[in-house]
Amino acid sequence: MVFMLLPLLKFVICKKKSDDIFVTLFFLHFDAMSSPAPCSSTWSISEDSLKRYVQYASENCIQELLSASDSSRNGNGNDGWKIVLLDSCMEISKRRSGSFHIFRSRWLLKSVSPQQFISVANAIDAAKQWDPDLVEARYIKDLEENLSIIRLRFGDASRPLFKNREFIVYERRETMDDGTLVVAVASLPKEIAAGLYPKQNKAIRGLLLQSGWVVEKLEDHSCMVTYVVQLDPAGWLPKFFVNRLNTKLVMIIENLKKLAQRNQLASAI
Repeated sequence: MVFMLLPLLKFVICKKKSDDIFVTLFFLHFDAMSSPAPCSSTWSISEDSLKRYVQYASENCIQELLSASDSSRNGNGNDGWKIVLLDSCMEISKRRSGSFHIFRSRWLLKSVSPQQFISVANAIDAAKQWDPDLVEARYIKDLEENLSIIRLRFGDASRPLFKNREFIVYERRETMDDGTLVVAVASLPKEIAAGLYPKQNKAIRGLLLQSGWVVEKLEDHSCMVTYVVQLDPAGWLPKFFVNRLNTKLVMIIENLKKLAQRNQLASAI
């Protein structure tokens, strides 16, 4: 992906996949008064430009998530995924992409419907219940009914991968034609994030390169969940350390499973 700043302030994103090149132009309306210097790393853009960028980026993220889910289901051994852990109800695998691995966790959740799982995974107020490292999660802006900007903050007591870090991410929620639920989450470019929500403390702003859920409905009120994550925590951490800790990150789906099952029992009482 290539980013170029033209004299007319056009934001050009080029993505090459196979033999095709997809080029999308986004006109980012800069507010000169918000930038004290021409080389400032903070960009102020209109809400319309922000929406168009996030729609484009999140659509790519959704397709990557669906591809990872299809690959896991079809068991293609030539797709670059290497299995790390496998049992009757769970698979954890990884694939090299740039400096950091992408990790994928796939779970069979019995007696949990896709709606029950997503209602827990998307409940921002309940996020601390399934991610103990999280200190604060709150919505910054709703761009559309299914498209939001969120701030995630982790404190000094969090694990090294998240210690004193924050992430400014978009979240997009889609239901596919076959009923499959997809939630795509990834960081905004750091310049856009800085203009939208300037840092207010000494937290290190990391990058969630891509992440999200693919939840497929099965028989007997069950579902299959694929969770994909690739993280650059920023700051100083050895890359091998980041890649090793990412294997623990995908285990968060077990906490979500337990929470969804508890909520199911509570609603049945």
